[in-house]
Amino acid sequence: MSQQAATATAPTTALWVRRAYALAWFTVAFNLLEALVAILFGLEDGSLTLLGFGVDSLIEVASAGLVLWRLHADLGEGQLSRQREQRATLGIGVLFLLLASGAAVGAAVRLWSNAQPATGTAGLVVASVSLSFMFALWWGKRKAALALDSSTLEKDAACSMACIHLSVVLLIGSGLMVVAPSFWWVDAVAALCLSVLIGREGYMTVKAARSPSFAGGCGCTG
Repeated sequence: MSQQAATATAPTTALWVRRAYALAWFTVAFNLLEALVAILFGLEDGSLTLLGFGVDSLIEVASAGLVLWRLHADLGEGQLSRQREQRATLGIGVLFLLLASGAAVGAAVRLWSNAQPATGTAGLVVASVSLSFMFALWWGKRKAALALDSSTLEKDAACSMACIHLSVVLLIGSGLMVVAPSFWWVDAVAALCLSVLIGREGYMTVKAARSPSFAGGCGCTG
């Protein structure tokens, strides 16, 4: 790259670093509020689905926290540290595995105990609000990952997408609880299937981050 091109690229990179930083802080604020509401509604309605969804939101907060740690040293410099990139990517991979484990255990407990919430209305509200924000948040994170060619940001975007999938499961399951209570088990079965996919993503992320050949890019620019 020529000196002129490098000079032109630096301000653009710094801009995307600041955008990624802002997205991470928004993720922390939104998901903390979402977790609080979901857990309170879950306790009130006796809904293991909502309680599990609240825990999932806290995992999303932890993922955003890793992004903030990853970007903190780069804010204002426009430089991306490979060492931080590798550690943060590994951390997000572990969070994927925790998310998958939590989803699987929660679904298994619901099926085993025949746990049926008193109503699905709260789940409908929480899932609808979550989806209205999370898709835009995922899109912004994905754009930042592409612009910065960052594995950490790409995996954080994937974590947001996993939460979107779980929101869809909550929405469908809660809707069925409202119109057909006998189908209460559908969301638990779907959550079990999703946990396998999320777990696979986590395994692949951890494996890539621990590889000696880890390059730090997201591999999504081609």
